[in-house]
Amino acid sequence: MLNSSGESIFKHAVFAVTNGISALVCLLVAILVLCLKLYKKLVYRLALYQVLSGLALAVVGAMQVVFVNYDRSPKIYGHVCNIMGLSVVYTEWMKLLFTMWVTFHLFCFAVLHKNLKKLEVLYVVTSLLVPALIAIVPLVTHAYGLSSDGDVCNIYANTSVAFIERLALWDGPAMLMLIAASTAMFVMVIKLASQVRQRSQYESITDGDQYKKALKQLLPLAAFPLLFFIFEIPVLVYHVYTTQHSVPNEGMLIAVAVYVAGNIPN
Repeated sequence: MLNSSGESIFKHAVFAVTNGISALVCLLVAILVLCLKLYKKLVYRLALYQVLSGLALAVVGAMQVVFVNYDRSPKIYGHVCNIMGLSVVYTEWMKLLFTMWVTFHLFCFAVLHKNLKKLEVLYVVTSLLVPALIAIVPLVTHAYGLSSDGDVCNIYANTSVAFIERLALWDGPAMLMLIAASTAMFVMVIKLASQVRQRSQYESITDGDQYKKALKQLLPLAAFPLLFFIFEIPVLVYHVYTTQHSVPNEGMLIAVAVYVAGNIPN
């Protein structure tokens, strides 16, 4: 059995390693997109923005390791926690919004047959500014703080009020948006698959091959919101658990840390 200090070091090591791996994966994907010049297409450029926001989130997550020494200087680390919490919420929302814009653009292109290239500036501006407005709210209401076991900083649901604020500022909107995005991607894939079959039967082989090629290119991007949604469920469960139990579940916390880190590259 580890003592409390040993447990804290172990958990911070888990956070640092898992987020470090996620950051490395995001960096490699970004380099690959740049090397293959996929960024010339808007949809891949949006996906690149999403990966870069995931890279920022992973770096912020890895930096939570600084709180391993929180007990030595609570006053100083309290201020650091506000900055860290704001950074976490900002990067989480930035990643979510870029994911939503990728979904929106793909759906409009594949289902509604509308190419919205002119909206790229809107996609980028909203994904950078809206998270800032949301992240400031917990700072003003003093909702940022360490988790109940004093390991990581965020909007932590250690009280009913904090739980409601986190539910309103992240868990609730994130779940609703990801459910909508996953549904949209499901509809898009079904429609594209149907079009591939129809084109293959009634038009030239070349046309059918073009639709098959489009389907193969879009399917990996369609997985973004679905995987994001799946990985977000354990996080919400853990936040509900911390509201009902004063003693944190160490195994659940570590599992959530791994889940969150696994979700970052998606």
